[in-house]
This record gives sequence, C-alpha cells and structure tokens, in this order.
Amino acid sequence: MDLTLNEVIEASNGEILFKNCEGIFNKVSTDTRKIEKGSLFIALKGENFNGNDYVVEAIKKGASIVIVDEVKFDSKDLNNNGVVIKVGDTKVALGAIAKYYREKLGIKVVGITGSTGKTSTKDLVAAFLSGKYSVFKTKGNFNNEIGLPLMILELDSSYEVAVLEMGTNNFNEIHRLANIAMPDIATITNIGVSHIENLKTRENILKEKLSITDFFKENNPLVINNENDMLQKIKEDNRFKLEKIGYNEECEVYAKNIDLTEKTTSFDVVTKSGESYRFTLNMVGKHNVLNALLGIQISRELGVTFEEMNDGLKNLQATSMRLEFIKKGDFTIINDCYNASPDSMKAALDVLKTYSGKRKIAVLGDMGELGDHSKSSHKIVGEYALEKADIILSTGKFKEDYKEGFGKDTLIFNSKNELIESLTRRIKKDDVILIKASRSAKFEEIVKYIENL
Repeated sequence: MDLTLNEVIEASNGEILFKNCEGIFNKVSTDTRKIEKGSLFIALKGENFNGNDYVVEAIKKGASIVIVDEVKFDSKDLNNNGVVIKVGDTKVALGAIAKYYREKLGIKVVGITGSTGKTSTKDLVAAFLSGKYSVFKTKGNFNNEIGLPLMILELDSSYEVAVLEMGTNNFNEIHRLANIAMPDIATITNIGVSHIENLKTRENILKEKLSITDFFKENNPLVINNENDMLQKIKEDNRFKLEKIGYNEECEVYAKNIDLTEKTTSFDVVTKSGESYRFTLNMVGKHNVLNALLGIQISRELGVTFEEMNDGLKNLQATSMRLEFIKKGDFTIINDCYNASPDSMKAALDVLKTYSGKRKIAVLGDMGELGDHSKSSHKIVGEYALEKADIILSTGKFKEDYKEGFGKDTLIFNSKNELIESLTRRIKKDDVILIKASRSAKFEEIVKYIENL
C-alpha cells in the first residue's frame, strides 16, 4: 500500500501511544483471524465483539500497526513490538483513512446504488470498462461503512477505475459513503421497497439514494434507470448532469430488439444520435438489459467504445448466488440466494417461467427489512408467481402470506429441514427449482443439500 505511518496518523487524527517499529504495512485488516505479517489492524466494535480486546493477539500475529479507541491491554504484553495509535472512533478512522487514500490515488470512481440490481450492475460496469481500463470492483457485498473503506484500501496504483457498490438501510448512510468514495460518476439502478422498514417511504429511499451525488463537483454524470417510476421524478440539478437509460428514444441510450434465451440476453443499444450496436450477455432475464444499459452509458462517459465494451464482456465475472444455474442430473437448480426484495423476486420468477422444464418449483423464503410492508409484499410476490411457478414451497415468518397470494399450490413448513425433506421427495425429472430468499434466511443450505443428492 502506498500509505505511510504519518499519513495514517494525519488521516485518522490519531496519536501514537507506543512506537516499537517503523510502522511499515502492506494491507489493512479488521479481523485478527486474517492478519498477516505487516498488516495494519483497526480494532472495530460491534454488538457482540470489541476489537480492542484483540490488540495483543494482532501484534503477535504480525500486525505492525494497531489502531484503537480503547486501551484494554498492558503495554508489557506488546513485547516491544508494533505501533499503537489511539483515535476517537475506529470506524470513523477507517473511513477517514480510506478517503485520504482514495484522494491520494486520484483514481476514477464509479459509485453504484439502488434498491436492487446493484451487484449485477457492478459486475456489468466492471466488465464493460475492462475493455479499455484496469478495473477494480467491490467484492461480494462489501458495500457498507466498513466494507466500502476496506475495498478502497485494497486499491493500488495499477488500477485506473474503481467500481464501488454503496448500500444503505437507514438515513444518511449513502451520504457518508459518498464522502469516503467521492464518486466521479454515479448510477441509481431503481427505487423499490428494500430497507423501507427504516426509511419508511419510497420518497425517503429516493432521497437517500440521491445522496450519492452530495460530493459531486460541477456536472458529474448521474445515470438513472428511467423505467423506474420514482427515478422518473428526478429533475435536472446543478449538482449533476442527468443521463437516462431505458426503452424509449428520449434516453441517452435505449434498448430494442431484445431476445431472451435460457442462457443469454441479447439486445440492440441505440444512442440519441442513432448509433447502434448489438450486445449479447451471458446472463438471463430482461432486468439485466437495464442493468447493462447503465453500464454502457457509464462506459461511454469514460470514453469506452462499443467494441471495447464488447471485448470487456469476456471478463464478466458474476457474483455467486445470483441467478446461478446448476445442472444436477435430470433437474435444474436456479440458485438466487444472494438476497431478496419484491423486485428481485419478480425478476427471478420471470426467469423461472422462461426456463424450459416440465415443472417449475419456487422455493421462497422471507424478504427482510420491509417493515410494515412485509405481509403485503410477500402476498404480492405470491400473486406474481401465479402462472410462473407450478408450486411454491416456503418457510419463514411470512410463509402464510405467500400462500395467501399463490393459493392452494403453496406448501408451507415450520422449518428449513422440513422443507428440504419434502422438496427432496418431490423432485422429478426435468424439474426447474428456483431457490430465493434474503441472506439472513441462508437458503443456500437448501441448494447445497439438493445439489449433493
């Protein structure tokens, strides 16, 4: 890493308590289990842990610098090793160090937020840009106030563009993330009801997502999905240059001649000037057309040609458990356990409907953080599944709501194990089985079980 001890102290507004070495480090860690020699360890606190308890362990494992906000160790136990820096709040310090490092690198940053589709869009943006640039992208779901800074601190001068995902489940989180990442270009995928439990209304969700532009300089591009009803309400603003994608000619780029197969999604992209190019994605589902258009417009802003974007698609690496197709003997599993919201549930059910097979089975679990909208949202998804699935199997808090929407062909269970046992008995030749729920439900356990039958 291209950061010095003095820069860490300056960025974190910290003070040195003990200095037993030069404080040279090559990576940042918040987990003592993953510490390597020459690490900088930041002692974070959570509901069930306090990193300040593990300072001595971190230094024994080779950390050259430790940042704390509580002193819970005896200096003798350091054995004259490591540098210890005291700050007011280690989480704030982590963000401040990442912000300092991002500004020092001077790298182009693309910020991605939205209710759903962030991860797929991130994967597509990174692929398109890779046709011209060396690109870094957020790993997994490292998109919060701990994950985002850690991603930035994995950057180095070999990268030209960073594609960073930004998530939220409460007010002002996107503002704080944008302050750290300072995006040059941003996109909002859509505004749905994900995280409405804390944010209360879709209007508040829109306001929260728009905070991604709070640290824009004059005329930075904001690329939006104009097919979303809430995003259509965004007006031109002196904070950003508004650019729209969608299915009609008023957009900067739009799609037509869409062709969906079991393995690919093809479409023509057309610009306002009439330029056209055909893309084929190794991803399924019409929703990915809009995700791709966001990536295409961002790439155009960064000077990437359609031909270079197409070359970049060879590097597409989709995040696991996102519409992942698993052929198992004579049936197919659609593993979409990464997360769930009403919009992503509907998109997955659309894919289930179009995938060839004799019987379509939907194994659906709870969608989290919907608050007062929880019961109605699960019922609506159940209704949407009519004519897309032949049968629904469900367990969780809202299983009865799926049944109310879908009707008599809904089987509900008191536990995941009961569901697995019933599903295992029911699988027949040429079945297609969609498995989807929020991450907290851990429905990947169902995937692993039937995958190993």
